[in-house]
Amino acid sequence: QIVNGLVQTTGWPSVVTCLSNWFGKGRRGLIMGVWNSHTSVGNILGSLIAGYWVSTCWGLSFIVPGAIVAAMGIVCFLFLIEHPKDIACFSSLAVPKGCENGTHRFRLQKQIFTEDKNKPLDPELQCLLPSDGKHPVHQSHVVVLPADGGGSMAAISFTGALRIPGVIEFSLCLLFAKLVSYTFLFWLPLYITNVDHLDARQAGELSTLFDVGGIFGGILAGVISDRLEKRASTCGLMLLLAAPTLYTFSTISKMGLEATIAMLLLSGALVSGPYALITTAVSADLGTHKSLKGNSHALATVTAIIDGTGSVGAALGPLLAGLLSPSGWNNVFYMLMFADACALLFLIRLIHKELSCPGSAAGDQVLFKEH
Repeated sequence: QIVNGLVQTTGWPSVVTCLSNWFGKGRRGLIMGVWNSHTSVGNILGSLIAGYWVSTCWGLSFIVPGAIVAAMGIVCFLFLIEHPKDIACFSSLAVPKGCENGTHRFRLQKQIFTEDKNKPLDPELQCLLPSDGKHPVHQSHVVVLPADGGGSMAAISFTGALRIPGVIEFSLCLLFAKLVSYTFLFWLPLYITNVDHLDARQAGELSTLFDVGGIFGGILAGVISDRLEKRASTCGLMLLLAAPTLYTFSTISKMGLEATIAMLLLSGALVSGPYALITTAVSADLGTHKSLKGNSHALATVTAIIDGTGSVGAALGPLLAGLLSPSGWNNVFYMLMFADACALLFLIRLIHKELSCPGSAAGDQVLFKEH
């Protein structure tokens, strides 16, 4: 199991980095929220596959998902394009040097040459210019970043990544958010079996509703954070609502199957929303933080630190649930609520900073990134 976890976790930092290479900050929350739904779909398929063979030939519950993972690994190796520059694909804004957003929503500047003055501006570019549509952003706010190629910048170190503002806070927040999510993933079928008196296969199928709620929660968190441009505040709000929802779940789920289904969907959305946002859009934002001064070789390291810290919680949650469940399921839910409160606590400083600064301090900069 240790080796299994070691091998599987190597994929996440890489895929987040690849996706971030293709999409800028503008709608990163929405795009990655939709993309991240694959984790919930995978959990659903895994539960259904495991539940199908768990009572007859349990070995296939490992072999079949393993074969699927191996096949997709081959597909990614053959067809995944890591970066737009690998196929000479550049921004549709026609900026002379490849241009992409960093940790804040930067306004872009396009040099308008003499021969292009009479041509209509790209609609996407026009909305980035002042109302007169003629004068670009003032030159004093332009930040030119050095090129990625040619080995001009080395990959960031582990300690260097930890010094990026927000990495430690979001990492510790994810530890507790992932603790809650993985406790549900591992213990929910047994809880449903005990409470609703269903067999193992039916409980496994019903537990997938938690991940269905997680799909909507991840997308909703991405949309809200894009609109408000406040990642920490979005996570904090969902964590704040998750704690009382978990208490309600522990109470209402004993009233019947219909109540269990409703609470599974709601709990899945509120628990998985912050988890999905932190492991995708937040990791991508921090991996392209302005303090890196254009070093694009930090994204995978930052993502690995955040997700790796979360995996500590993924290990602790099911362990604590196993220790507490003999004394009653209520104690397990109290532990989960405490974990949600801790996750929220680690975001307090970032939330205060976001709310006290309605406009981003770096929002007036223009980011040029050379390929």
